[in-house]
Amino acid sequence: MDRVKRQLGCSEEVQYSVVTEEICVAVLDTGIGDHPDFGNRVVAFHDFVNGRQTMYDDSGHGTHVAGCVGGSGRLSGGRFSGIAPTCRLCVGKVLDEKGEGSIESMYYGLLWVLENRLRYRIRVLNISVGIGEDGDAARMEELTGLLETVCEQGVVVVCAAGNKGPGEGTLSPLGTSRRVITVGCHEGGYFGNRRDLCENYSGRGWDALVYRKPDLVAPGTDIVSCNGNLRKDRRGGYREPYVKKSGTSMATPIVSGAAALYLQKFPFSSSEQVKRQMVYTARDLGVEWNRQGWGMLDIENLCRYY
Repeated sequence: MDRVKRQLGCSEEVQYSVVTEEICVAVLDTGIGDHPDFGNRVVAFHDFVNGRQTMYDDSGHGTHVAGCVGGSGRLSGGRFSGIAPTCRLCVGKVLDEKGEGSIESMYYGLLWVLENRLRYRIRVLNISVGIGEDGDAARMEELTGLLETVCEQGVVVVCAAGNKGPGEGTLSPLGTSRRVITVGCHEGGYFGNRRDLCENYSGRGWDALVYRKPDLVAPGTDIVSCNGNLRKDRRGGYREPYVKKSGTSMATPIVSGAAALYLQKFPFSSSEQVKRQMVYTARDLGVEWNRQGWGMLDIENLCRYY
C-alpha cells in the first residue's frame, strides 16, 4: 500500500486532513480478522454464511480488502496503512472460506447495509466479489435492482470489474450497474511489461458510447495489506502481519477508501456527485476505454477539488 499511496497522491496530509464527519465503509466479503490495524473501528459484523456472532475471516480475503480501505498501518509504522485509516467499518460475511458465495447471501447482505445505513452512517459500500455464476438471471436482476436502491439512498457503491478479462464484456455481473463505480486494475506502467499484471486479466466492458465500463482503474498487483491469518510470536509481537494479494478485489477498496476520504471532507455530497468527481479527476492513461474507463484514480486531485 505504500507504493500505491505514492502513485495516487495519497499523502498523510490528504489522509489526515480536516475530517468534517466520520465515515463508515461497509465491506461485504469473507469477513474480517482481529487485526490490530483495525483497533476498535469495526462497529458492526454480521455473518450471512455460518451465522456466527463474533467477527472472523476463514479466508483472509476480506481482511486484506478491509485493510486496503481503512487499516491504520499500526504494525508497520503507518507504511501499509489503508487509504482512509480513520474510517469506521461495517463488515458482512457473504462468502465462505473458499471465497465462494451465493446470490442469496449477497442479497441479504445488501438488505443489511440498506437497513443499517443510518444507524452506522454508512456512506460507502465495497464489493470486491463476484456473485451470480449459478445462472439465475431473474434473481440476479433482483439483486442488481437492490444494489441500485442502495445507491439511491446515498451510499457510494464500489464494485470490482472481476478477473475474467481481457475479453470484451467480461465484467463481474454486479459491476454492470450504471449507478455503481466499477473498478478495473491498472498499474500505470509501474511494473513495466510483467506478464502477471492484474491489468492483463481485469474484467472489461464494451468499448461503446452507449455503455462504457469500467468507470476507472486503480493498482491491483502485489498489494500489501492486512493478513487475516497473523499470529502472535513468543515475544508478544506478530508474525507476518501483512500479505501480498493481486486482483480487482484489491483495486476496488482503494477506490472505496478514496470515496471515504472525499466524504470526510465533503459529507453533504450525494453518491452521484462522488462518482462524478472521481471520474472527472481521474488521470487518462492513454489506453482503450474498456481498459481504463475515465482513467487512473487520482486521490490528490480528487481531494483538492472545491
